Amino acid sequence: MNRAATVLLTALAPVSWGTTYAVTTEFLPADRPLFTGLMRALPAGLVLLALARVLPRGIWWGKAAVLGALNIGAFFPLLFLSAYRLPGGMAAVVGSVGPLFVVGLSAVLLGQRPTTRSVLTGVVAAFGVSLVVLKAAGALDVVGVLAALASAASMSTGTVLTKRWGRPEGVGPLALTAWQLTAGGLLIAPLAFLVEGAPPALDGRAIGGYLYLALANTAVAYWLWFRGIGRLTATQVTFLGPLSPLTAAVVGWAALGQALTPVQLAGMALAFGATVVGQLRQRTPGATAGAPIQTFSFTEKNARKDSMDVTGPALRR
Repeated sequence: MNRAATVLLTALAPVSWGTTYAVTTEFLPADRPLFTGLMRALPAGLVLLALARVLPRGIWWGKAAVLGALNIGAFFPLLFLSAYRLPGGMAAVVGSVGPLFVVGLSAVLLGQRPTTRSVLTGVVAAFGVSLVVLKAAGALDVVGVLAALASAASMSTGTVLTKRWGRPEGVGPLALTAWQLTAGGLLIAPLAFLVEGAPPALDGRAIGGYLYLALANTAVAYWLWFRGIGRLTATQVTFLGPLSPLTAAVVGWAALGQALTPVQLAGMALAFGATVVGQLRQRTPGATAGAPIQTFSFTEKNARKDSMDVTGPALRR
């Protein structure tokens, strides 16, 4: 039951991220992907850092910078660039190859050789998600597609490295999330001002959109995501990713009046089924699913300390 609860809580992160595309196109200033990435990452990182009251030490300054660059600093600008240039949930659809990236990277970095089931599940997930936006296939933007692929590769690498490195002794998921969001936001900041200039004027809708992205969509969602990485395998976590484009499609239907055809509904069923199959335990030659790798710097005892208690310095990652 504890594992099921972990899966369900972790799944809330990609569900939240599935609303990013609607919020970006409906509430935020146009053509400002870098500024949007900055406003999503840095405020959330600083808030969590103030709650965690823990700074990296030693080699973790470098590790936090690398993870922040992969999961946030590169991922956010690429994500928003693709969201601005691709219709609806198409950016997430192109990024649905993420599970296949993670399967391959897990073989290299975690010693977990790909299984037939994981590869087939990844293919089915990508195919199912592609059916959801089949009608938009004729309007693809090359830059948007490349940005979506690069964002998926960046976060997939960050997910696997987060699993490989774990986190320092006594440091919870809140602090690890704060480090990455802050580092990633600081990386985006100079690029945003250099490329896009001064911040745009913001109306009430834009302010509300940015507040939602920074707090619910980023601070809370990334805490749940990195908490899940600490308790599940990298492959299990990444197979929750298809929930993002599925959510984007549902939001487009419910809030934006976008129709869903029978083919799209069939694709949603395939992608959701692949997500469920991706959570089933399986043994791999390199490790047992659900068990931490021997090289991790945290123990099962530390994992049980993952709580929302914000009264001490070593709390949720």
